[in-house]
Amino acid sequence: MRVQGYPDPGEGLRLHLNENTGGCSPRVLEAIRRLRTTDIATYPSYPSLVRACAEHFGVDPDWVLLTNGLDEGILMAAVGHISRARVHDAETIVPQPAFDPYPNSSRAVGATIVPVPPGPDFVFPTGAVIEAVTPLTRMIFLNTPGNPTGRLIPVPDLVRIATAAPEAIVLVDEAYIEFGGSSFLPELSRHPNVLVGRTFSKAYGLAGMRVGILIGQPPALDPVRAVTLPFNVNAVAMAATMAALEDREFLPRYAAEVARSRELIYEACRRLGLPCWESAANFVLVRVGDEAPRIVADLASRGVHVRDRSGDPATPGCIRLTAGMLAHTEAAIAALDGIMVGRTP
Repeated sequence: MRVQGYPDPGEGLRLHLNENTGGCSPRVLEAIRRLRTTDIATYPSYPSLVRACAEHFGVDPDWVLLTNGLDEGILMAAVGHISRARVHDAETIVPQPAFDPYPNSSRAVGATIVPVPPGPDFVFPTGAVIEAVTPLTRMIFLNTPGNPTGRLIPVPDLVRIATAAPEAIVLVDEAYIEFGGSSFLPELSRHPNVLVGRTFSKAYGLAGMRVGILIGQPPALDPVRAVTLPFNVNAVAMAATMAALEDREFLPRYAAEVARSRELIYEACRRLGLPCWESAANFVLVRVGDEAPRIVADLASRGVHVRDRSGDPATPGCIRLTAGMLAHTEAAIAALDGIMVGRTP
């Protein structure tokens, strides 16, 4: 049987999908418990949550589209701007290494993927991305901080790319921006060809609720809205998201915990002689060498599940380790210490 999504790794620390390892705000569970039978029996109404999101992100409500996870937003952006527009020779620019939905969505709409390799030490290749723009370019996928590297794209570089490709939709995926870096949102009013993607899965701990958001001016957002299915976000997820937005203390507290966890991982990598890259996200990319698959399996046998990135040509010998609650990070480092003792990286 083919498994939909990622298989459940079983018991242990889930440090492989960049989830919030401490869980959601307690207010979220309280809001879910308050739901009435009629809330579940009727189709959801979105205006109140759209207005709350618009206020939270400082944008016009007409610039907001709720999506069933940001993954849906990425796919619908490609459908709206390529398939619906009947662009049969479209190209999409996908800097490497890339989040899987970018190439997957490109293939789904029949676009030709133009990969752009990373710079040294995964520095974002702004110049190469601009050079890759052609009259056929219809979408450019930009992830900041990037998954799996955690590297930021400076906002001035995002502006340069958006300006260099006025006929293309530039999707700036900020799924991890709460953990570090500056958002593109203050620049959005000057760039009608940009969509900013955000999610409540990571910092807010709502991955199980599947709520994302696309933010953009009507020229960029309306074609996406036209192909997004009605009632795509359920009533339980809406209540959870509203409660998460209302808890103003939860996010900064967890982001601070993540920042301390990243420092512990850097320190462990230096001690073990493992190259790693400073990250602005809630994960760290670590190069463990040719034995990466075995190390991932050994960690799993000790109850620590991390992501094997060694199969990607852009990240050979690498694993990705979620940085979450300090206690979880300390347990993961202890397991890694036990495996790496006596090994030459």
